[in-house]
Amino acid sequence: MSITAGIGLGPQDAEDEVVSTINTTPLVDVMLVLLIIFLITIPVVIQSTPVELPKEINQPTQTKPENINIVVNKDGDVLWNNELVDEKKLLARLKETAVKQPQPEVHVRGDRNARYEFVGKVVFACQRAGILKIGFITEPPVRGAGAAG
Repeated sequence: MSITAGIGLGPQDAEDEVVSTINTTPLVDVMLVLLIIFLITIPVVIQSTPVELPKEINQPTQTKPENINIVVNKDGDVLWNNELVDEKKLLARLKETAVKQPQPEVHVRGDRNARYEFVGKVVFACQRAGILKIGFITEPPVRGAGAAG
């Protein structure tokens, strides 16, 4: 309660005066609570399980005549040495290949626009047939003009 000195303003008039300022105490309380919540939750979000990621390795392909080349195009078609095969035929041929000694490698060339599902089906068929070595053929990374060799 404040006392005002003026003409015509008595104690009753001072109490009836409307306070037009904003009370910022609740706003500051809410902001402090939010700040504390964020300070507590940020370290939890940032922590993750430590994993050692594989490094990029480019090895030239040792193409042998007995290796099998399987191509998966963007539509999901599977080609065995440039011959179109379906899932059953692919599995049957992979089973025939798996019993050969030494077992040939399977090289999978997946189109960059192919869905992972199509390449995954080929890998799954290789696993079911018992193929031990599966390789993925990719383009070598393009080095920038100013990059050191």
